[in-house]
Amino acid sequence: MNNSKIWLSSPHMGGTEEKYVQEAFDTNWIAPLGPNVNGFEKDLEAYLGSGVQVGALSSGTAAIHLGLILLGVKAGDEIICQSMTFSASANPIMYLGATPVFVDSESDTWNLCPISLENAIIDRISKGKMPKAIIAVHLYGMPYKVDEINNVATKYNIPVLEDSAEALGSYFKNKKCGTFGEIGVLSFNGNKIITTSGGGAIVTKKIEVKEKAVFLSTQARDNAPHYQHSEIGYNYRMSNICAGIGRGQMEILDDHIQLRRNMNNFYVDYFKNIEGVEVLTEPNDDYFSNHWLSAITINPAETNGKTREDLRVAFEADNIESRPLWKPMHLQPVFEQYPYYGKKVSEELFKNGLCLPSGSNLSDEDRKRIQAVLDFFFNMKS
Repeated sequence: MNNSKIWLSSPHMGGTEEKYVQEAFDTNWIAPLGPNVNGFEKDLEAYLGSGVQVGALSSGTAAIHLGLILLGVKAGDEIICQSMTFSASANPIMYLGATPVFVDSESDTWNLCPISLENAIIDRISKGKMPKAIIAVHLYGMPYKVDEINNVATKYNIPVLEDSAEALGSYFKNKKCGTFGEIGVLSFNGNKIITTSGGGAIVTKKIEVKEKAVFLSTQARDNAPHYQHSEIGYNYRMSNICAGIGRGQMEILDDHIQLRRNMNNFYVDYFKNIEGVEVLTEPNDDYFSNHWLSAITINPAETNGKTREDLRVAFEADNIESRPLWKPMHLQPVFEQYPYYGKKVSEELFKNGLCLPSGSNLSDEDRKRIQAVLDFFFNMKS
């Protein structure tokens, strides 16, 4: 373990971030408001297009929480949530005293299965529970089946909260992820496609919804000379310092997406002749993934018993980080008592899936080390 660490997905600065941060210091805008916050929001709005409004927040989790509030979710409501996701997609449901209803994935994009989604809705309605919202996730940057999910949502008049935390820069039919739902969510955590150290954003098509989100995110202070509050608020606004980092990151977003896609191509090319290994790639030309994380599944029946855990351990021995796919929420101890609809697609993906080093800052030397581990593991070279 003398080799330097190769991370799964580490921050990658472009060089201009410091300029915006220094401006914040020079002008004493060290607060959850200021020119960088406004500028970062405008940068995101211009990038996403579709006439969206963006509110910069302290995290993607905060954006999901506020998004559910803005969709009118109350204690006792039921929220359908993609089971195969990070827990931050589901935790805000619990913050509000609502009930999560988890739904399986489909095998093309690994995202929310439209068939299982409709089955879940029909069954919940039969039990007297009309779901209040649907949380659909673009997993690892891969767009979900937007048309099919939206068709089901429209059929039953249920709004979609689009968790695009991992998918900034991805698109479906030439429309950017984050713009398909009633409300969209972005994340700028340290491991995302771009980072603000910690941060997120809420995306909406209505200026009044953005204004309400900003109001709630700044402690819901009424318009009065004194501190007056008629609603419960939250300390969820992004700081001007973090937004400055974001402004610099936006300047290199497309470059970093291409670098991540290059890493995905590296894996696709490597595994094309190895039986039993599949790389997550776009189902067809309607999809464009930022490939935030490149992921594979390993079928031990076709790899002489070699498993994804065996490969993870092999990488770990060379100080290279890899990670199993998200453990589905319906298998998590904290959520196992809640309803689940579907088959075992997400369970099989978790059992056999592995995320591989995917950062935009990986070097040729890093790729050589990664390939050397793969060669040894799959007995490609002596």
